[in-house]
Amino acid sequence: MFAENPLPDFVASCPPGALVVGVDEAGRGPLAGPVVASAVALCKPRPAGLDDSKKLGAPKRSALDEQVRRRCAWGVAVIEPAEIDRLNIFGATMLAMTLAVERVAQAMGRAPDMVLVDGNLTPSGRCEGWCWPARAIVGGDAKEPAISAASIVAKEWRDRLMIAAAREHPHYGWERNKGYGTAEHLSALREHGPCALHRRSFAPVSQQEMFA
Repeated sequence: MFAENPLPDFVASCPPGALVVGVDEAGRGPLAGPVVASAVALCKPRPAGLDDSKKLGAPKRSALDEQVRRRCAWGVAVIEPAEIDRLNIFGATMLAMTLAVERVAQAMGRAPDMVLVDGNLTPSGRCEGWCWPARAIVGGDAKEPAISAASIVAKEWRDRLMIAAAREHPHYGWERNKGYGTAEHLSALREHGPCALHRRSFAPVSQQEMFA
């Protein structure tokens, strides 16, 4: 059974018992790897301790990720670096969110009545295929439990992908920095140049290619 509307102020236009889905992404800022979005419709009772994934320690976040994916309806979408470069990171993020909601709707066998999106913009009117009522919530990953759950699933999913990628591309320390532009990553980028998983549209990567 899915949770009823947890924040009536945000979805006042929905009828009682409306099916609400939370959406968040992980990986907008890194120089390498995909952007990942997750959409979650919470179960009842919802997993305890949901919060912004960035505020949770790794063991707690991992445990919550497992609980959400085992008990709740969820969808994940992964947009690879080549597509990020083709669309730009904003467009890729909007696409990832759209695909994630499509997948959770398929899992539930019905469309959500409202989608709550972390941030100040939604994919509505910005991504072909988005067809659900939506509300953007700044800081929603710390305010709205369904978005918190989505942020946890997206981050854990992306972290696993980057740890696996680090085994194929060991120079960059992705098992530690997850593709973000840390001093370690930038130093390795200068020494070894970019690989297939780097985002060529991001300045630190394109600059290295320019002077290679």
